[in-house]
Amino acid sequence: MNISLGFIGAGNMGSAMIKSIGKSGVLKPEKIFIYDVDEEKVQILKKETGINVLSSSSEVFEKSDIIILAVKPNMVKSVLEACKDKFIGDKILVSIAVGLPIQLYKGIVGNDKKVIRTMPNTPALVGEGMTLISYDSNVSEDDIKLVRPLFETMGKVEILEEKLMSEVTALTSSSPAYVFMFIEAMADAAVLSGIPRNLAYKLASQAVLGSAKMVLETGKHPGELKDQVCSPAGTTIEAVSALEKNGFRFAVMDAMNDCTKRAREIGKQYTK
Repeated sequence: MNISLGFIGAGNMGSAMIKSIGKSGVLKPEKIFIYDVDEEKVQILKKETGINVLSSSSEVFEKSDIIILAVKPNMVKSVLEACKDKFIGDKILVSIAVGLPIQLYKGIVGNDKKVIRTMPNTPALVGEGMTLISYDSNVSEDDIKLVRPLFETMGKVEILEEKLMSEVTALTSSSPAYVFMFIEAMADAAVLSGIPRNLAYKLASQAVLGSAKMVLETGKHPGELKDQVCSPAGTTIEAVSALEKNGFRFAVMDAMNDCTKRAREIGKQYTK
């Protein structure tokens, strides 16, 4: 890939993406630039990956064809205001900030600019991420062909209409937290039964991983797979009954609805 790639922000997601791209060979380290206020963090990243560390966000814009904006939503406006005069030509801005619409970015850098909105999640740290990508008419299919492979180094990628990006936050970006809680709860129950803690985490995690893989690879409805485990008058249907009695599915749906509401609020908060 004959491009230069810049990162503003070296948090978990930015660092994970840099490491994944480096391992994949999609882009050589000398073509990757980064800036973060945490100098110690970027120097460690440089030592691990061989990328270039720059002294400012503006310099990242100046040297890069594609710029990954890996900062929190509350930092987006200040970063872009300081760099917008360097956003020229066919450069592409890619943001991973939750909740912020494409029009917010264009309102700062110009309506003619190429802006791509993405939503990755933390399993990207282990190469099993799920990233959603949205873009408008300023961005061409050729542009997407440049950006998509960068995120595919961290896992799966899907294109989604921007109007659904806040709605999908609860399903992909935030959902690992619910799964971690589920694994923790299963492990706690196992420990209560006498199973060693470390083994309990391992067994619960593998059960979740294997179950997810079955859904993806068999193409069967989750309900059908659930029914295959539930023998008449057996142990599993007893557990399912207890989950239903305690509102398991409603609790998940209610939590996701609250998560979606908050994602919308964040968008409104920073677009005022």
